[in-house]
Amino acid sequence: MTWEQLNQTQHKVVQILTNSIHKDRLTHAYVFEGSRGTGKMEVALQLGKSYFCKEKTTAEPCGECSDCKRISSGNHPDVHLISPDGQSIKKQQVELLRTEFSYRGMESKQKFYIIKHAEKMTPSAANSLLKFLEEPEAPTIAVLLTEHIHQMLNTIISRSQVLSFTPLSNREMEMVLVDEGISRPIAKILTEMTSNLEDARQLCQEDWIVQARNVVLQLTEEVYSRPQQMFFTLQEKWLPHFKGKEELGLGIDLLLLWYRDLLYTQLGEKEGLIFVDQLERLDHQALYSSQEKISRQMSAIFDAKRHLSSNVNPQLLMERLLLRLQEG
Repeated sequence: MTWEQLNQTQHKVVQILTNSIHKDRLTHAYVFEGSRGTGKMEVALQLGKSYFCKEKTTAEPCGECSDCKRISSGNHPDVHLISPDGQSIKKQQVELLRTEFSYRGMESKQKFYIIKHAEKMTPSAANSLLKFLEEPEAPTIAVLLTEHIHQMLNTIISRSQVLSFTPLSNREMEMVLVDEGISRPIAKILTEMTSNLEDARQLCQEDWIVQARNVVLQLTEEVYSRPQQMFFTLQEKWLPHFKGKEELGLGIDLLLLWYRDLLYTQLGEKEGLIFVDQLERLDHQALYSSQEKISRQMSAIFDAKRHLSSNVNPQLLMERLLLRLQEG
C-alpha cells in the first residue's frame, strides 16, 4: 500500500498524517478508531514505514529499503505489536512494552508500537499504559487501534490524537477489491454482501464466493428453464457449498441479489445491476417475467431468510423456496 492508495479510502486521515510527516510534527500517541475493515492497520504500518524510512523524499516511504521491507514482513526490531492475549490485553503485556520503551532502539533511537483492540486492555493494563503515555520516551510513537473507542479510558484518549476512520462506500470498497486483483463482478457482489473489507477478503479465500455465485447462477437458470433439474442441483451443489446457517444466509442473499437485478432489468433501470456480466441472461428472463411475478419471488426469498433464524431443516427450507420461485 502507498499513501496515495490509502488516500482513496481514508482521505481525511491520510491528509492529517502526511501533513504531520512533511512538517515533522508527528505526535507521540495516536488512537485510530473506526469499524473493522476500514484500513486502520494498513495506515498504522504505512505510518511506521514513513517514520523509519531514510530514503523517502516526501511522506511516501520508498518501500524498498531494509526498514520498509522488515516492517512489511513483521520483523523490524524497533516496531512492536501488541494484541489481546486471549480475551484481553493484560498488564504484563503493557509492562513489557514499557520496558521496551526504556531501551534505546536497536538500530536507531526511534521506536514504534501498535496496540490492536486497545479497548480490550484490562483496567490495570490501561492504567499502566496511561503512565507511560504521560511520560513518553522520545522519539517514540504509539498507535492504538480500536473499534469501540467508548470503551477506552478518557484519560488515554485525551493524551492521544484521535483519528476517525470512516466506513468505505460500496464504490470505494469495489475499487479496493479490484485493485487487489478481484474481478469486478465478484467485487460488486462482495460490496452488497458486506460493508467490511476484511470480511470481503475472507469470503474470497479458496474462491468460496466465486463458487457460491456459480451455484446461484445455475440454480436460478434451472428455476427459470429447467425446473426438473433444480432439486438435483440443490442436493449436489447448493447444500454441500452453503454449510450452516451463516453460509446458507449468504446464499439466500445472493438469490435475492439476482432477483433484484431481474426486477431492475424489467424496469429498465440497469445502472445499479450487480450481475454485470450476465446482462443477456437477465434480459432474456426479464422478457418472459412480469414485475408482479418477480415481486412474489423476492417475497418468497425474504420469507425464507426470516425462517432461517428458527430451527428449520435447510433442505426443506430450500425445497419450499425453489417451488415458490418456480411457481412465481
